[in-house]
Amino acid sequence: MEAPTGVLTPAARRILDTAAELFYGQGINAVGVDLIAKRSGVTKKTLYDRFGSKEALVAAYLRERDERWRAWLTAEVEKSPPADRALATFDALALWVARENPRGCGFVNAAAELPDAGHPARQVIADQKRWLRGYLRQLCEEAGVTAPDELADELLLLHEGATVLNGLSVVADAVGIARRLALRALERAR
Repeated sequence: MEAPTGVLTPAARRILDTAAELFYGQGINAVGVDLIAKRSGVTKKTLYDRFGSKEALVAAYLRERDERWRAWLTAEVEKSPPADRALATFDALALWVARENPRGCGFVNAAAELPDAGHPARQVIADQKRWLRGYLRQLCEEAGVTAPDELADELLLLHEGATVLNGLSVVADAVGIARRLALRALERAR
């Protein structure tokens, strides 16, 4: 069964919201459907009726997280002039990680927990990373840089590395450092 799309029933909305909180906060493999159902105030049957499987629920959680991230990021970035938008992704990332990502990237965390390439969430994760790379490429083109593909790859690596290291608290101001490196790369490419 495919996870639901579009408008969710109130029960499905509670299930998805609860699953999102638990999967990101505790880890996908640490959270069972019994806990999700209990915290959502539904039966396991209702959970399975709405989502079909835990795997489909995980994919739905990641899909919704991705949709929210894309909408927020593009709205934030578009506040800047086109020439500054690639760098503005790092300013937006600083806001996002301070507010939303104390445990790092939810997609990278999920990928680490889901080694099976056939898991339905793996496609959602790959699509999210491809979208971000494509968006960065688009912003590089709008900025008029030389070699936008190469620069998009560099910016993606900085973006992802900063998100992961921020979640691990390994490097102080990981996003700030990534932003400074991104600025150097952008200046070099102009």
